[in-house]
Amino acid sequence: MKAYTEYLLFNTKKRRELIRITDRVKEAVRKSGVKEGLCLVSAMHLTAAVIIQDDEEGLHEDIWEWLERLAPFRPDYKHHRTGEDNGDAHLKNLLVHLQVVLPITDGKLDLGPWQEIFYAEFDGQRPKRAIIKIIGE
Repeated sequence: MKAYTEYLLFNTKKRRELIRITDRVKEAVRKSGVKEGLCLVSAMHLTAAVIIQDDEEGLHEDIWEWLERLAPFRPDYKHHRTGEDNGDAHLKNLLVHLQVVLPITDGKLDLGPWQEIFYAEFDGQRPKRAIIKIIGE
């Protein structure tokens, strides 16, 4: 059994951003040497997420609108009593999840035809990380 770990670093220009990381994850799989296994990609912050989606701008806008409708930015979250202003970012993370697990087949990510991997930032403009953990043979 092989194991490989790589960290991705982010410091977004905007508070909310969607960053395509498919190529970086594919490169990590290549470097790992794993032919058959699993690849975990996980945001290391509770105000971010990793998602699998189509890379289409209209869909990205729909996703942001949907998340904002379900977990809008507003000043009255109880979490804000701690001095934070990112209660909505924590709720958005719950909606789309922290991480994804992807299959590795024949040394490559086994993605569907339109599937791309994205790091979704909900409270950026500061240093953040995601981890890629690959295990297999």
